[in-house]
Amino acid sequence: MGPSRGRRGTFSWKKYAIGAAAVIGLIFVFGPRQTPKYLSSDGMQDAVDAITDDPLYTSPDDEPFVHNPIIEEEEAPPTTDEKQPLKPGEHPTSFESDPDPLHTTYCTTTTADRIVQYALMIDAGSTGSRIHVYKFNNCNPSSGPSFEYEVFKMIQPGLSSFAGKPEDAAKSLDVLMDEALRVVPESLRKCTPVAVKATAGLRLLPGSQSADILDAVRHRLDTVYPFPIHGEDGIVIMDGKDEGVYAWITANYLLSTIRPDTPKGTPSYAVLDLGGASTQIVFEPMFPNNDELADGDHKYELKFAGRDHVLYQHSYLGYGLMRARRHVHQLVEFMDSLRGKNGGTTFVENDRRVFNPCLAQGTQRVVEVEDERNGISRSVTMDGEGIGSFQACSRTMQLVMAKDAICELKPCSFNGVYQPSLLDAFSSGKVLLLSYFYDRVQPLLPENPPKINVASIKELATTVCMGRPAWLDRWGAQPDLMKELEERPEWCLDLTFMHSLLTLGYEFTEDREVQLGKQIEGTELGWCLGAALGVVSGAELTCKA
Repeated sequence: MGPSRGRRGTFSWKKYAIGAAAVIGLIFVFGPRQTPKYLSSDGMQDAVDAITDDPLYTSPDDEPFVHNPIIEEEEAPPTTDEKQPLKPGEHPTSFESDPDPLHTTYCTTTTADRIVQYALMIDAGSTGSRIHVYKFNNCNPSSGPSFEYEVFKMIQPGLSSFAGKPEDAAKSLDVLMDEALRVVPESLRKCTPVAVKATAGLRLLPGSQSADILDAVRHRLDTVYPFPIHGEDGIVIMDGKDEGVYAWITANYLLSTIRPDTPKGTPSYAVLDLGGASTQIVFEPMFPNNDELADGDHKYELKFAGRDHVLYQHSYLGYGLMRARRHVHQLVEFMDSLRGKNGGTTFVENDRRVFNPCLAQGTQRVVEVEDERNGISRSVTMDGEGIGSFQACSRTMQLVMAKDAICELKPCSFNGVYQPSLLDAFSSGKVLLLSYFYDRVQPLLPENPPKINVASIKELATTVCMGRPAWLDRWGAQPDLMKELEERPEWCLDLTFMHSLLTLGYEFTEDREVQLGKQIEGTELGWCLGAALGVVSGAELTCKA
């Protein structure tokens, strides 16, 4: 069965492919192929680089769009520490514009122990590790610490790539910790807590490998660096529900919908976060008839900034973008094997070639597919020639989403998971899409895009799946983007999965307006700021001896 509430589940698609579902899928997906309008006359491009042996099925092209100016700006190290003077009444929005990191421009005195407080939060994700160095002030102790700005830095690969090498995993974070040393004033370091929260990447490592890595990280941070580790849960694999809720806090805090001075009754945003190995949805239901959210693991009662919130949340382990790719390829390969060698499979240089509707026309990708019967992996060339299309890929996604799974507590979204209907409980609320939603959709939009909706993702996916001639018609004037599309044959799969997740999974309508988010006023969206607010607001904050 698929992932279930409150425990680690395993993703199982084969039960939905065998029998009638497989037959229907074969008919719809692998029916007679016609040469589409946009099929390249150049023939098929050479197979892309083979996938790495990372347990999360990641590769360099799984990372965010590297030509995004925002990402380049984040990753570029500052060339100078020279501070620029602020105008009267102006406050710093970055470390580079802060005239004095030891003090704050918001007040000169406070009744709190410290007027300035820093916190370090390391996001150990499936494809990379990122540090967020947050500056807070305690000008108004009664309302809690106030966030000023962050310094962000990321590295690749993630900790899960060091499976069996815990010491190497721990040392990989040195680059991030050196950034913290650069930013945090020396006199404040012993009172600046550091936390490392690992997400789905480490959750999926077998045996004691994840625990060994976290133990090595704790030992290195404790013995090499001056920052105190935040309590017993300072270095942990984070629960999926906390990951989603913290992301909800971050977004709504930065959007000023849940701050102490926010007018009562201000509606909050629903936050949908798509990572590499898992995806989360969190929203505050607004039932029209004073109905209440059913009890269960999905119910999260939160007290923040003096107000109570009842949230719906669920984290789907196994439905992140990288895992979705893996499941799609395994499903397509399995269905192809049912048709036999003469049904469509070809062999080139002893490698098996399978036609895959979720790869763009005229593209190929070499992937590693594991045989579940014997655990042996083999290379398979996935080929989108003559078959890649949004419509055909969407039919494959119907099996991946497990929409027909048993629903014990109705209504359900997908994979048998309870979720109140968004049409009833969140009919007009704003929706914010984070992480891979942003990385895959934003680069394809014009510089100043109009409002987008769910149908916009479908329209982009349709074009991307058509292949290079369609890309040239639409994005030919953007050589960097064209290069990215050529090097990422699975961009078709990614966008189609996102659309299926929103429509088939969560049951958003095509005309539902959505917003894409990566930063707000220079601060990264995601769970880290929400978690850091909990750290600096708690009573456990202690200094290192």
